[in-house]
Formats: sequence, C-alpha cells, structure tokens
Amino acid sequence: MATAHQPGAGRAAALRSELMAARRMTDELFGVVAPGAIYDRPIPERHRLIFYLGHLEAFDWNLMARRGLGLPPFHPAFDELFAFGIDPGPDALPADVPADWPAREAVEEYNRETRRLLDSGLDAVPEEMLDTAIEHRLMHAETFAYLLHNLPLEGKRPPRPPSVLSAGATPRQEMIRIPAGPATLGLRQGEPFGWDNEFERHEVDVPAFLIGRHKITNGDYLEFVRSGGPVPYYWVKANGDWELRTMFGREPLPLNHPVYVTQQQAESYAAWVGCSIPSEAQWHRAALGTPGGGERKFPWGDEPPGRSRGNFDFHHWDTQPVDATPAGDSAFGVSQMVGNGWEWTATPFGPFPGFRARPYYPAYSAGFFDNAHFVMKGGSPRTAARLLRPSFRNWFRADYPYVYATFRCVRSVD
Repeated sequence: MATAHQPGAGRAAALRSELMAARRMTDELFGVVAPGAIYDRPIPERHRLIFYLGHLEAFDWNLMARRGLGLPPFHPAFDELFAFGIDPGPDALPADVPADWPAREAVEEYNRETRRLLDSGLDAVPEEMLDTAIEHRLMHAETFAYLLHNLPLEGKRPPRPPSVLSAGATPRQEMIRIPAGPATLGLRQGEPFGWDNEFERHEVDVPAFLIGRHKITNGDYLEFVRSGGPVPYYWVKANGDWELRTMFGREPLPLNHPVYVTQQQAESYAAWVGCSIPSEAQWHRAALGTPGGGERKFPWGDEPPGRSRGNFDFHHWDTQPVDATPAGDSAFGVSQMVGNGWEWTATPFGPFPGFRARPYYPAYSAGFFDNAHFVMKGGSPRTAARLLRPSFRNWFRADYPYVYATFRCVRSVD
C-alpha cells in the first residue's frame, strides 16, 4: 500500500507518463531554436536560452535525484550553474556574455545522464516531488514560449507552417451583473497537489459587481492608444498601421483578439473607461460562481478542460477571438475566464492565511511577496491543462510586458 509520500502503482505510472509527456513538450520547444541562437538573450531581464536548456534537468536532478533519492552528484558545477532563474528589475540587468556559458553539447550530455540516472529510480520519488517537477517543467514550457516569441524570426524554426489569425470586428463589450456571494480561494491540505501559495483554502464574501463579458480586445485598447494611452509591447507600427507580433511573424492588428498588456497598462485603461480591474476574489466569483450560490470546478462546469472550452494547453501559439469559445462561458455568461491570455488582477501576490513554504523549495513564492508582483488568473494559449485548476495563481511584476496577460474591466454596483 502506498504511503503518504510514495505514490501507488497506478498513480506512479500516471505521473511517470506525465513527466515523459512534459519532457517531449520542452524538447520540442528547444527544437524551435535555430542552432546559432541558443546563446541569445531574447528578453533583457532573463537568462540566455542556454540556461533553460540545462535548468529543467538541473531542477529535476536537484529535487528528485539529490533530495528525493539521495543520489550523489555527477556534475556539481552544472547542478549549481543551472539551479536558479532570475527576475531582476530593469535597473539590474544581467551582464554575462555567451563565452561565460558551457558548450551546448556538454549541457545536452548532462541532460541525458540526468534522465538516465533519475529514471532508474523514478518510482521511488515521493509523489509531491514528481508533481512539483512536472508542473515546474510545464510552467517553463510557457515561459520559454514567450522567450521564443521575442527571438528574431531568423533564430526560430517553425514546427509547422504558421497559421493566420482569425480577425474580425471588435465585439460589443457588455457588462454582466455578478450577484453578491462567496468566492472560495485556495486548497485544503491533503487535496490534490498545489503550490505553497495555494494554501490554505478560505472563503471570501464578494459584494455584487459588474464585469465585462469579454476580455479587453486589441480593438478596445486601440481607442485608448489613439487618445494617448501607452502602446502594448507586442504591437508595432508599419506603414501607418498597427500590426501584431505573433510567434512566427507579423499580422494586421486583429481587433477581436485579446490585448496583451502590463498590469499598469490594464489599470490605466480601466481608469480611462471609468472602471477598475477585478480583484482575485472577484475573478473567482465571476469565473466559478453560480446564480444558485454554489461553485463550479471550471467556468463551464466540472468536466475536464477540452479544446472546445478555450485556447489553452499548447494547441495554438497565438490568440483567438474573444468570442471564439462559447462552450467555455461561466455560469453567469462571462467568456474565456480560462485560456486565451492570463488575466491581471488588482490583488498583490501574497500569502493566504496559513501559508507554509515547502522545505524543498522555500523560495518559490515567499521571495515575491513584495507588493510589486500581482496575481494573474486563468491561463494563456501556452498554459498546460494541468495548471487550469481554480486555485492556481500566477504572478508577475506590474510593469512586466512580455507575459501573455490581458484583462477585463469591473465596476461596482450602485
């Protein structure tokens, strides 16, 4: 019989399968990088791409092999070099050069040996560590996607011919009334896996409010830009017209797609139209609440995420129209609360009551409880289905422009 720390045979097989699938996903992403671009730094605040090639296996080795299985190191220098990412402000950018990093062949050999040694004992790795490794890799699959997005086109090899965005007119923004009711945030200890910042489960009473049916679109935000508002990072002016930088090209600005902006830009737009952006609790109430007072597991109900429900789980590189997936609407008729772009909230990222850092990953959340990072909810086109659970919380700095994040507006009820 499985212990509280070691998965049973069925669960162990499922976790092994998930880890292998996540590895295939990240291997395919690294395959998009042209050979000469692996030492590029597409985003000034992040490491060079070569770091991420080694980081995923180093994380797995340090967590599961060293801590979980007690295996001795075979390459301690790489274990340390690739252990931690960075999140500096714009005034503290990294200054390393490509020559500071090891050869790609050496990193790939480290990765192969890590997998060989780890996989021989994978069934003995504690369940929580396996969950942690799988979700860490899937989160980096999304992070690496927006790093790729910022890599020059000549540095990328599209895995298939890029699709053309389905563009159309800006849909009418309608405000939906959400009645007062509870929002349940977080998880209980003993429930399926969650990160430290997802605990403890608690209930928040949310007064009635109005919320936009759709995410704010490029077309909505274009009017703000024309009035002097800040330009989104992924927009570029060409021959007097705005274009959108997609993963593998540029296209005329699709007015009916969600706009990707910083949290600061989202708040500025909301103020411009006499609204605000939702709190974390308001987002939960609109996404998961029901008119009868209960709550759903997902906006559309309790069925697991599927392609008809929204734009998530790596099916698309870019956005879709904000009204493209009515099967994913919430009980109140709010569209795309999950997928097609994370949604900024007005809630600073901080601990829930009863927060406890994990001893094997103490800095995962606590280092960002600084009132400079804000909670995002929902998910983007490059968010794994596993991370769409209601309790999952993403976060970034309010001025961070690269992440696939949009927003919607809320207004209080008089």
